[in-house]
Amino acid sequence: MYLGIDIGTTVLKAALFDARSGRLVAQAGHRLTMEVDATGKREQDPAALLGALRSVGANLRRQTGQRWRKVAGIGFAAQGGSVIIVNRDTGVAATPMFLWNDTRALAHYHKISAMHPPSWWRAFSLRDEPGMGLARALWLREQRPELLDGNPLCVGAGEFAGYHLTGEWRQDACHALQSGCYDARRNKLTDRSLSELGLSASYVAPLRQGHATTPLNSNGARLLQLPVGIPVAGPYNDHEAGYLSIRHVSSQPLECSLGTAWVGNFTLPVGLAGRSPFQLIVPAPDGRGRQVIMPLLTGNVTWDWALENFAHSNHRIALERMARVFAARALPAPGLVALPWLNRPNALRPSLNGSAAFFGLGPATNREDLLRAVACGMAFEFARVFAPVARGALDSLVLCGGASRAAHFQALFATLFSPLPVYKITESDLMAARGSLFAFESRAIAAPVRRVRAPAKFDTEAMVDAQALYQETFDQMYGHVAAGKPYEIMREK
Repeated sequence: MYLGIDIGTTVLKAALFDARSGRLVAQAGHRLTMEVDATGKREQDPAALLGALRSVGANLRRQTGQRWRKVAGIGFAAQGGSVIIVNRDTGVAATPMFLWNDTRALAHYHKISAMHPPSWWRAFSLRDEPGMGLARALWLREQRPELLDGNPLCVGAGEFAGYHLTGEWRQDACHALQSGCYDARRNKLTDRSLSELGLSASYVAPLRQGHATTPLNSNGARLLQLPVGIPVAGPYNDHEAGYLSIRHVSSQPLECSLGTAWVGNFTLPVGLAGRSPFQLIVPAPDGRGRQVIMPLLTGNVTWDWALENFAHSNHRIALERMARVFAARALPAPGLVALPWLNRPNALRPSLNGSAAFFGLGPATNREDLLRAVACGMAFEFARVFAPVARGALDSLVLCGGASRAAHFQALFATLFSPLPVYKITESDLMAARGSLFAFESRAIAAPVRRVRAPAKFDTEAMVDAQALYQETFDQMYGHVAAGKPYEIMREK
């Protein structure tokens, strides 16, 4: 059996898979408490993360009995962009874990962004902006300057868990990008941006080397109650691991993660390059080409807002009403468009937040049509950004994440991206746990999928008209915003 671990923002999940068949044997989860306040604080206790590892291990051990000690390999993935200052010799945390969505360093981020033009950042990171980890380092220097004196080590959730399992510090490339210290062109750490703050690459953990494993040490063995020496793979970024779990679906799949943030995840073949202000570039799983983790400027923050305001404040009831609304009609009234950049700087007044908009409202517009318009707008936005990739570098789509459970979104994607085949993950919550086992070349890594087909009654002609109006409205309202450009595919020089 293989043990896959997924350290999320709110839940640590773990699962056991049969090595030969890939069948799920057992699973467990432990909720991670977050401290939140009005200043933008988003913190967790690193010691509680170790407690969660111990808890899921004990839970799986109870479920499997003597079979627990037959675990032959462990893989783990984690959310990226978190920050903990630790003692590099003992692994003891000197700070809480500041999560990726902690916004207290946002002013420092804008200050660092203004230090150089986008081309400076793009020259080594292949994206137009700095990693948020740089801003947190600057913020920590103001809040607690003693933490950055001497020889500090800055790590994230993945490195922290990995050290306590194996005794070695290593980080994944995606986390390094979010920390602002990764040269994506050369696949190595860089001092280029850290030196701007008086720091060096020794401030962060070394990079993980491909899919190499490290043996479980005595501390990790006590934590999980497993034998010393079991090979451990990771840390992987959660999006990286999710993609690894769907690589079996086709030669060039696009993983469409429809979660808190909507993210497209794909591999650029050798000879092709791509460009986006927000892309996260890591080495392709087979070492040839690059894997792109590309967040959209919309996600389920927008969709949850629409459900609450146009369906019902109770989420369960809202989902029931949503199903009835879309069963009655899939598309909004002709002429109605929703632009879904809810949590973005205003396109006309960037000093203000909020850039979502409706166009084409009329006296007959009702809540049901507003809900349909938001759903279609989000799907049209995904298609707008990834259409160049779909035409030139992909051969299938794989849907996962919370919104992918809705039959309406499945139908929209299957219609918009036809004739590419579209699939749906049937156990979306375990994708990162499975993908983290990629090093073991087992069937356990392959997430089960089923084919999604566009409904025969779907009005394709009306969909084409609605999508064209969305693009026209987008161009008028957002066309001047550089961040909104679709993903660009080009030949490498």
